[in-house]
Amino acid sequence: MNIRKTTRNDLPALLALYAGARRFMREQGNPNQWGDARPSEAILRADIGAGVSYVCEQGDALLAAFSFWVGGEPTYARIENGAWLNDAPYGVVHRLASARQMRGAGQFCLEWCFAQCGNLRIDTHTDNQPMQNLLRKLGFAYCGVIYLEDGAPRLAFQKNV
Repeated sequence: MNIRKTTRNDLPALLALYAGARRFMREQGNPNQWGDARPSEAILRADIGAGVSYVCEQGDALLAAFSFWVGGEPTYARIENGAWLNDAPYGVVHRLASARQMRGAGQFCLEWCFAQCGNLRIDTHTDNQPMQNLLRKLGFAYCGVIYLEDGAPRLAFQKNV
């Protein structure tokens, strides 16, 4: 598997990947995290333009996609019912989605992100059991609850060296 920055040419495949991820989430009892349209094409275009969108591929197959950057995340400034592991600079992962054609792509992406910075934060919906299980398997610690800009709560996780 290989990780590279997403290009605008990847957008049709990216939209299809996220549509499949939304279907999987609904099947797993998580219909609300991304609803029927998130992440939107506008958000994906913005991520690509900002240089924070990545894809994981093998050969010609797009296996996963995510947003990643090192730096702050405004919604992580306040955490309830817990605390972050540290206040050191950290990487942020959002919008991680993988195709079902190859197991392990999501894990590969998270391990790649962690290797870039050694201190990684991520959040997920309470109903997203597959993601929570993956995070725990990879050694992420549950840290508390953060709130998105719209006020929706998310479970916050962190892993550091």
